[in-house]
Amino acid sequence: MSEPRPIGGRLGAEYTGADPNALPLEEINAALLKHRVLVFRDAGLDDEGQLRFASRFGPLTKAHPTVPSVEGQPDILPVRGEEGIRSNTWHTDVTFIRTPPRLSTLRALVVPAHGGNTLIADSAAAYRDLPEPLREFADRLWAVHTNDYDYALPRVNADKAAEYRQVFTSRRYRTAHPVVRVHPETGERGLFIGGFAQKLVGLSGTESRDILRLLQAYVTRPENVLRVQWNPGDLVLFDNRITQHYAPDDYGDQPRVLHRVTVAGDVPVGVTGDTSYIIEGDDADHYTALPREEALAG
Repeated sequence: MSEPRPIGGRLGAEYTGADPNALPLEEINAALLKHRVLVFRDAGLDDEGQLRFASRFGPLTKAHPTVPSVEGQPDILPVRGEEGIRSNTWHTDVTFIRTPPRLSTLRALVVPAHGGNTLIADSAAAYRDLPEPLREFADRLWAVHTNDYDYALPRVNADKAAEYRQVFTSRRYRTAHPVVRVHPETGERGLFIGGFAQKLVGLSGTESRDILRLLQAYVTRPENVLRVQWNPGDLVLFDNRITQHYAPDDYGDQPRVLHRVTVAGDVPVGVTGDTSYIIEGDDADHYTALPREEALAG
């Protein structure tokens, strides 16, 4: 298999016209670890093909811990910008539980004529960009991630936004994760923060917000961000352990529909070897389980 074509300065590569399910898994995974984000142009997959592709990397999660799935497809989350509710916040998927997804796949069904891109940021490059004193400081920090915050803000319909928030927080989670996560396959360090990280352990709310804003600014520096311009049928695979993503609300009332399938992940580990722990909520085993190899190790 030839190497995918790099499309960003620090992250991102793409395949054109390739069936993702026909490519060797080991080579795809090697490319993903190198590029963080793989874009499969005109992948030609339906729901079953997307599920089959994602499941090559390990057990799948359900669609979401609280949000309903696509009807009849319990492992597929619909990502829609309908009715004026847009979750345009930088985040890593589902970090409010102890075992966030390992990988995420997004497949474009309906895309706007203009706008509606997805931005994906490299949190390992952000960590490397930190001045040494900030890196040493971040290495010692832990952040509380929660789903109990205004993740999706209303554009025009406050009632719909309130209804969505009620569903999103129907089970409340708070989990402490290391601010600097060690990647389990490469050993790289990355800033493991994003929108669900709402407070730093041992610090006040004001102190937490100021420090998290400072660190987050390194994640979203333009040189660390890839912009994915969607075409119908495109599939994007990204490493949820070492990236963040954001969907700009810049497409007005145009329809935009993606389907998301995620692969079950492990427990994040910090630079000291300590692991994430639950503060509030359950272990989300209705949504995800530890990967097979981790479950056997335990």
